[in-house]
Amino acid sequence: MNLQLTVDPVEQHLANGLKDLWFPVLPANQVGDKPVSIRRLGYKIALWRDNDGGVHALEDHCPHRGAPLSQGPVLGDRLQCPYHGIEVRCDGTVLKVPGSPGCKLEGSRPTRMFHTREAAGAIFLFNASDPHLEQPPELVLPEQLSSPEWSSFLCYTEWQGDYRYVLDNVMDPMHGTYLHKMSHSMSEGEATARFITRDTEQGFVFEKEGQRGVNFDWTEFLDNGCHWLRLEIPYPKTGGPGGNFTIIGSYTPASRSLAAVFHWRCRPLTGWQRDTWRFLYKNRLEARHWVVLEQDRVLLEFMEADANQRENLYQHDLGVVRLRRYLKSAAKDQLELIDTKQLA
Repeated sequence: MNLQLTVDPVEQHLANGLKDLWFPVLPANQVGDKPVSIRRLGYKIALWRDNDGGVHALEDHCPHRGAPLSQGPVLGDRLQCPYHGIEVRCDGTVLKVPGSPGCKLEGSRPTRMFHTREAAGAIFLFNASDPHLEQPPELVLPEQLSSPEWSSFLCYTEWQGDYRYVLDNVMDPMHGTYLHKMSHSMSEGEATARFITRDTEQGFVFEKEGQRGVNFDWTEFLDNGCHWLRLEIPYPKTGGPGGNFTIIGSYTPASRSLAAVFHWRCRPLTGWQRDTWRFLYKNRLEARHWVVLEQDRVLLEFMEADANQRENLYQHDLGVVRLRRYLKSAAKDQLELIDTKQLA
């Protein structure tokens, strides 16, 4: 008897990341003079800087025999495959085939390219449905990462497991009361709560009813062409000037078993107050924040891959449910559009 396993196309689509969105893929300081090879969004990708420091990205796959382009030298805006010297420009065009000049491979554009932006200390890629998209939409950062009135630090890490578990974790404010109860900033507030959702122009807020500025009391989902989660943590005066502490998160699938996790820690500060906070953060606070992240990492990595298939959800999980439905609806819409174009 032959057994056929059915793969849910919506699940597969989401596992690799939605199309036509910006995703952060790597801290900017990890891309230097030599090409870097990473796995993100269902692809193996080569990143490099040209002579002017601009960042480019191609699928790390030579169109000749599939060798990794990232193992070859950088030639300005192109990479040269180390296997047979094929030169591929940053737009995916093959410029030179040294072993067979004039062959049909020259001048073709078989390699997937990715539009890049460098912002807020990170490299972002546009996950285009069209592999040769000429002009992507602009990358729009939240105010906390774009305004000169704000200061921020990027905290980057990689966690074993599906990136959607990280999304679920941040869209669950109540876990802060329990998992992080020994944290210097999450030990206050009620241990029971009722949550409500509130629509915004580009997403929604999931928040504790009747409690604000006490603990991890709310999370906002923002879709402005990149997916962001925003939350706020109350901070004691010993944490320096700036009031409450805003965290901006964005999460990218590296594979089904690895997530690229970006958190920016932000405060509205300028001048000497900005300098004071940045000094305090690096010398007193950053280590504490990594302890909190480590608690999240350990718990999520020990969850089974199918944990979300055997759940018993309750009122505190309404934010998680709403976010999952939003992502699934977007995936279905994208798949239907792909099917329509294929039939046309």
